[in-house]
Amino acid sequence: MAIAKKIDEFAATGRRKTSVARVRLVKGAGTITVNGQDVKEYFDTKDMIDTVSRPLVLTDRAGQYDLKISVKGGGKVGQSGAIAHGLSRALVIAEEDLKGTLKKAGLLTRDARMKERKKAGQPGARKKFQFSKR
Repeated sequence: MAIAKKIDEFAATGRRKTSVARVRLVKGAGTITVNGQDVKEYFDTKDMIDTVSRPLVLTDRAGQYDLKISVKGGGKVGQSGAIAHGLSRALVIAEEDLKGTLKKAGLLTRDARMKERKKAGQPGARKKFQFSKR
């Protein structure tokens, strides 16, 4: 689940759709690095950047922690959700009293919704081929 490496370093894993994010939280100036790039370079839109930083903003911890994140799988939106989930879990490990705030915001719950698989004999997951009586 979550592994603490050093006394001042906290790590957790977050998941969303098919994306998996490993988040390392260290006391610092507030830099966020995703796969070796700055968060503003890695994510295209402001919405995705806001999703990533939402746990820090809700708990008033923006600018207090440096984040080193490695994320893989899925698309950018799923990756931003996975990072938010992992960051929330790491914050709870770092400061136990933040759990209520993050849980109320729904950030500690893994969003298990995934794309439904395509079934055999159908054009998609739910759609059926047109039925012909004659």
